[in-house]
Amino acid sequence: MSYDPVTLSRILTGLTLFVHIVFASLGVGVPLMIALAEWRGIQTQDPHYSLLARRWARGFVISVAVGVVTGTSIGLQLSLLWPTFMRVAGHAIALPLFMETFAFFIEAIFLGIYLYTWDRFKRPMLHLLLLIPVAIGSSASAFFITTLNAFMNTPQGFTLKNGVFTDVHPLIAMFNPATPTKVSHVLASSYTVSACLLAGIAAYSLLMGRKEAYFKKALKLTVMSAFIFALSTAIIGDFSGKFLAKYQPEKLAAAEWHFETRREAPLVFGGVLDENNKVKYGLEIPYALSILAGNKPDTKVIGLNEFPEDERPPLFIHYMFDLKVTIGILLVLIPFLYMVRRLLPGNRHGGYPKWLLLGILLLGPLAVVAIELGWLFAEFGRQPWIVRGYMKVGEAATTSNNVGSMLLLFALLYIVLCGSCVIVLARLFRSKDVVDEMRELGIEGGTVK
Repeated sequence: MSYDPVTLSRILTGLTLFVHIVFASLGVGVPLMIALAEWRGIQTQDPHYSLLARRWARGFVISVAVGVVTGTSIGLQLSLLWPTFMRVAGHAIALPLFMETFAFFIEAIFLGIYLYTWDRFKRPMLHLLLLIPVAIGSSASAFFITTLNAFMNTPQGFTLKNGVFTDVHPLIAMFNPATPTKVSHVLASSYTVSACLLAGIAAYSLLMGRKEAYFKKALKLTVMSAFIFALSTAIIGDFSGKFLAKYQPEKLAAAEWHFETRREAPLVFGGVLDENNKVKYGLEIPYALSILAGNKPDTKVIGLNEFPEDERPPLFIHYMFDLKVTIGILLVLIPFLYMVRRLLPGNRHGGYPKWLLLGILLLGPLAVVAIELGWLFAEFGRQPWIVRGYMKVGEAATTSNNVGSMLLLFALLYIVLCGSCVIVLARLFRSKDVVDEMRELGIEGGTVK
């Protein structure tokens, strides 16, 4: 079976972003978790938290290295696979691309200083301050690259003349209507996936019978953080729904299989469509779509039939949206059950039931799936446009016949990178057990010898 260059370009770019989004999210969220652990250690004089920061920082470096490779691949593929897009829209997106690189340099420089200055300061707070530029740089990097994606959804700040963007105003292009909700959602979800993965590691250690207080403190810090970040992501998701209703109504309509413009629109969960686009076996929540779109049950929601068939997003994004929302509820519910575990029947002493630890262990994979679904929903939901209203995907792609070979080579690269990352991280922490590190640092039972 052969594919045209447009399809192959979409597959390759999608594969690259599919891999990169995980490492990019860790690059944004883990520095904040490291900062929280070190700050907690300084405030409580508990070296267990400082040890958490040390170990997380070592693992973070490995993920950053892989993220750099996949991020560089994206930059390369923008020019090779989407030359028309870069020629037409390059001036409008040049500023965030440049600023993203600058933000990464700041992050990398201060990360190196931070890693090599442990125990070099008499006041530990000075060492913690070195992590602030790392956290700011990583979040700024996410901000700038997300504004580029926001521009593709709600383009502004230019004049289209003879098929070329002219009279470009980069700041207006960056701060487009999609920027606030997209940036805040990306940041919150990155913090969530990082906290959830670290919580899963702590839960796994406790399930394996590890009784050290270190792991219980790690579990508490990460699960509490996961609850706050996941709840924030859910709230921002509500704002995102209102943004879609105003600026991308076709995307919201496709996500909810909403075909006729109407008030008091229900929200459809699950189901299947018949040949007449009628929903069967779905759960309808009365008024919920209108409330999502405008906070009122009588809000008018534009239906998909208002748009030409060749400008409608694919209807399968409905399942992505439903699954993403379902996982989002679990990411809030499981940490909440941890917080109220003393109120659970038969658990007055506040222990860790096995079922609860298994749920926390699943937080990491669930958060990764949610962030992948969120990205897929965002990108498929913009189809068939690469720049909404101005350029379709098919008009922006390369015509080269060598994309298939590139796809195979990059797929092999990502397999090697991801496999190497897992192996290196596993060996890194197996070679030096946490008990050995506590003994080297003179830590016993949460106090310093």
